[in-house]
Amino acid sequence: MSKNLEVTWANGELVLDSKNANYSYGSLQRILRKGLESIGFDTVLKSEHILILGVAGGSVIKTLSEEIGFKGKITGVEIDPEVLQIANSYFGLDKIPNLEIIVDDASKYVLKDKNKYGLIIVDIFQDTTMPDFLFEDSFQKSICELLDEKGIILFNTMCITNKDNLRNKEYRSNINTELYTLRTIPRVERYNELIIIEKK
Repeated sequence: MSKNLEVTWANGELVLDSKNANYSYGSLQRILRKGLESIGFDTVLKSEHILILGVAGGSVIKTLSEEIGFKGKITGVEIDPEVLQIANSYFGLDKIPNLEIIVDDASKYVLKDKNKYGLIIVDIFQDTTMPDFLFEDSFQKSICELLDEKGIILFNTMCITNKDNLRNKEYRSNINTELYTLRTIPRVERYNELIIIEKK
């Protein structure tokens, strides 16, 4: 998977890209920052523990620690250890003191995790495609069970085709709106739709 990733300079900053998509820093950092802004930095800071599924180069972790000043615990789950080596070498991810990284498959990790989180960020891609498990009811229920009171999920999705749009629409319609408030930020950096699920 990581064989197709490269670190390059863009606008004076290092970014991590695959063939067709930005993996970390660059547009992806702007997309997730927009989601965090929409949730509200003050709300983010109230979380004691944040879970990030899909770390890649760790740009959202940098946003949380350096820009928002989050001092609580951050747990990142990343399936690819080679990507983490890139993140440590080029982006200094291993220098963030309140960060724990776990090498695991997110779909398996959420089933055994016993922690509760104020914020869960789901940001898992293989180039421009998203694994099917992300949109399955079982995964959605598993991550919702990991939320603490008033916890929030920020789910970054990519909508390039009509099929993607329908997939997102179906996903949104399956969320129990009696238990959760749901909103979306469509067309962020053209192809991304952020889905924000908030526990009532």
